[in-house]
Amino acid sequence: MNTTDWIVDIALLLIVFRQLREERISKATFIIPIAMITWAASKYLHGIPTAGNDLALVALFTGIGAVFGLFGGLLTRVRTREGHVTIKASAGAAVLWVISMGFRLGFAVWSSHASGAAHLTSFSVAHDITSGQAWVTALILMALGEVVVRLGTIAVRAWTLSSHGTRTQSPTLAQSRTLAQSRTLAQRQAEDREFAMEMASRV
Repeated sequence: MNTTDWIVDIALLLIVFRQLREERISKATFIIPIAMITWAASKYLHGIPTAGNDLALVALFTGIGAVFGLFGGLLTRVRTREGHVTIKASAGAAVLWVISMGFRLGFAVWSSHASGAAHLTSFSVAHDITSGQAWVTALILMALGEVVVRLGTIAVRAWTLSSHGTRTQSPTLAQSRTLAQSRTLAQRQAEDREFAMEMASRV
């Protein structure tokens, strides 16, 4: 792992801590993590290996990442505050994110050492995993699946909350207009009565 790899991995690891403080949901909420994981995928993802049990390994890790992302998104608090949708990562969401990102970072460090590489090679041979690229692809797609599913879950919840708020406000607005019209009509009727009484008194 080079310096850039470390920076990206640690930045991804720290993203969720930024959300421990409640903040308004914005384009940056989605763009920053997606841009970072897309960069990592473009650098390390060179096709999906299918020989032996490579594809099964990739599918397993991708599925695990998606599950982590789903629960991470569900454990993130999404609510409306002062007319804006805000998000705040709960302790559970932070723990899931740290476990998954920490696992990938730790795995990369472990496998880069001689003893880790030897154990990984032995395991791969025993389970018909044909290349180191299969592990790289599995880890990258695990991260990609987690990021996309987590952000997708948050986006759906935010959209649902925003749509519900709009529908809730619409009847209130209609009621306000009806009340204003009723008050205007009542004022006109009162003015008509006063005018009639004044004319009657003059006669």
